[in-house]
Amino acid sequence: MLHMQHFHRLVLVLWLTVFSLPLQNAFGFAGLKFEDVFQSNKEPNFMHFKVEVQSNGTHQLEVWRSGGVKIKRVTDGVLETFAVRKNKDDDFYLSVLDLKRKIHTQINRTNLIRIGNFSDWFDLGHGLKHPLGEYDLVKIASAPSDAPATKGCQWYALTQNSQTTSICWSTKAHLPLVIQNAQGQALWKISAWDSKPIDESAFVIHDEGFVKNNANEDIDHD
Repeated sequence: MLHMQHFHRLVLVLWLTVFSLPLQNAFGFAGLKFEDVFQSNKEPNFMHFKVEVQSNGTHQLEVWRSGGVKIKRVTDGVLETFAVRKNKDDDFYLSVLDLKRKIHTQINRTNLIRIGNFSDWFDLGHGLKHPLGEYDLVKIASAPSDAPATKGCQWYALTQNSQTTSICWSTKAHLPLVIQNAQGQALWKISAWDSKPIDESAFVIHDEGFVKNNANEDIDHD
């Protein structure tokens, strides 16, 4: 059985690794389809971006993505998350490194779901989670009046549970450059991005001296 201290730490770490638009309810859609607007077809093979995130405080997130099979995320310089899969049709395997406590936790997506974390590949690599329930997605002609200044993206309004979120989506980067809530707060704001080739060394895990925690074994035996 997974030690409760490690279990709660695992849940906290996994929450911190994913800053995404929280969308959930029943089933269905109205207007535009999420997957037609926010899609990864023809996106750059490599992507590196930096983003400021508002989620229980201000956080700095940096993401590297390669070939649809590797993702690295660094949160506030203290948490590293690596997601890998063999090909684009496979589920991913996650490694989370707590650099302060020197703990390396490993878990696959099946067990992520078992502990209540429903992050998917698109979410990890783009910062948007597909709505699980009814929603309305429409294109809007201009940015909200209180939105941060942006260039090179199209604004959309996504409404769910009577809450509207504004998203400025770049078809060049295939990323949300800004995500803003109904109160005018920028929850997600990309400060820089590029699609230059990323060396494989960026995805090498350095965990010398770390405590190894295989959450899959703990959860499977629970």
